[in-house]
Amino acid sequence: MTKTYEEIVALVRDTLVEAGSTFRPDKKEAYKRAIESERNTQAKWVLETILENAEAAEKNHSPLCDDTGIPHLVLEIGEDCGVSGKMLDAIREGVAQGLRKLPGRPMGIMGDDSQRIDQSGGLNPDSAGVEPAPVLLRRCPDNVIRLHILMFGGGPAIRGKTYRVFHKHNTQVVLDEIVKWATEGVSQLGCSPCTLAIGVGRSHFEAASMMLQAQTDGKYDVQSEMEREITRRVNEANIGPLGLKGDTSVIATFMKVGPQRASGVRIVCVRPTCCFEPRIATIDLT
Repeated sequence: MTKTYEEIVALVRDTLVEAGSTFRPDKKEAYKRAIESERNTQAKWVLETILENAEAAEKNHSPLCDDTGIPHLVLEIGEDCGVSGKMLDAIREGVAQGLRKLPGRPMGIMGDDSQRIDQSGGLNPDSAGVEPAPVLLRRCPDNVIRLHILMFGGGPAIRGKTYRVFHKHNTQVVLDEIVKWATEGVSQLGCSPCTLAIGVGRSHFEAASMMLQAQTDGKYDVQSEMEREITRRVNEANIGPLGLKGDTSVIATFMKVGPQRASGVRIVCVRPTCCFEPRIATIDLT
């Protein structure tokens, strides 16, 4: 049964706070494994400190990072479920309340198109002035309406890349290019170790969509052969947490390959997420 407007607002509000302040259990375990295997003492200290920070943030319901992020929403809809405009309004209001409760860092820029581009419109002092990204809809395997909230920081967006790769009828060519992009991005990011989020599609929109879904569906304790290869090869670059060298530049890789077309290119999106991402939490709204 679909919940009331007020119930949805409260659920979304609290889920956003959870996304911005909590490591999932599988991520905590991944960090513990990395700490155990890391041979560089400085790198090990960084990993331990990140995990301690995450545990403190979860306990206090406080932000994992000062860059509290831009809300990105994935809404899954079951076979017999329907989404109304009122439900979307409730989700939007819940996001706004969650940004105030977290609290989110005020990052919204006011003004017209030109003023928002050059930032001359000024900063919106309200945390809820940070507009969420457009909602991504997809079918839910369960007969419910399920919302995933992800908080995207600025650093990974700066170091990410979406571009075409001439595949030459060889998957390895595409993987080699992904490793090249990822190694460059991780080395420049700073706030590592990363979780690499990768999408492969037929257009830039689809590749970015697959990257978002890769973070939504990815699990640290379940990695495909391609995901393990990418992680291993980027880690061999010896970048290390915060660029201090070491074995752990990447904790895991989440990769999603969408439908492809008969073409000489694949459009690839690579986002080297920061040490706190994916910041994600999920709630059923029915």
